[in-house]
Amino acid sequence: MGNIIFIGMPAVGKSTIGVVAAKHLGYHFIDTDLLIQEKEKKLLREIITQEGLDGFLKIEDRINAEVQAERTVIAPGGSVVYCENAMKHYKEIGTVVYLKASYETISKRLGNAERRGVVLKENQTLEDLYNERTALFEKYADVTICEDGLDLEETFELVFTTLQNGKYVTD
Repeated sequence: MGNIIFIGMPAVGKSTIGVVAAKHLGYHFIDTDLLIQEKEKKLLREIITQEGLDGFLKIEDRINAEVQAERTVIAPGGSVVYCENAMKHYKEIGTVVYLKASYETISKRLGNAERRGVVLKENQTLEDLYNERTALFEKYADVTICEDGLDLEETFELVFTTLQNGKYVTD
C-alpha cells in the first residue's frame, strides 16, 4: 500500500519528519495522536487521566489498527509499540521506519518529559522507558535510521535516501 510508518521515542521527530516526507513524496500525512483526540473527543492527557495508562493503550491500539491509508506517512505516538494489533496492522500496510536516537539525545531534546506529555509508570525513569521501548522499536522496524548528531535536514535526507535505495518509496 506504499505507506511509511515512523516509530520512535518522543522528540525524535516522527511528526516533523513525517510532514516533510509526505510533502516531498506527495503522500498524505496522519498523526495518530491527533486522530485519537479527534475520535475520542478528548485530549490525550484527559484520556489517560480518565482511563489510566492501560485504558489509553487499548484505545490507542484500536484506533491505530483501524487506520486505512494508501500512500500515506503515518506518525503514531511512541507508545504504539505496546499495541500488538496496531503494529501487526502497520507491518501489513507499509514500511515501519524506526527513527532512533540515543538516550542522551532524547533526554536533551525533551527537557521535562512530563511537561511534554510522556507518560511514565510510577517510579519509572525516562531512561527505563527508553530501554523498555528500544527493544520493541527494533523488533518492529523494517528500517532503522540513526539520527544522533544530525540536524533535521540531514535526518530527512538520510530517511529519504534510505527509503529510496531500499525501494520502499515509489515515485
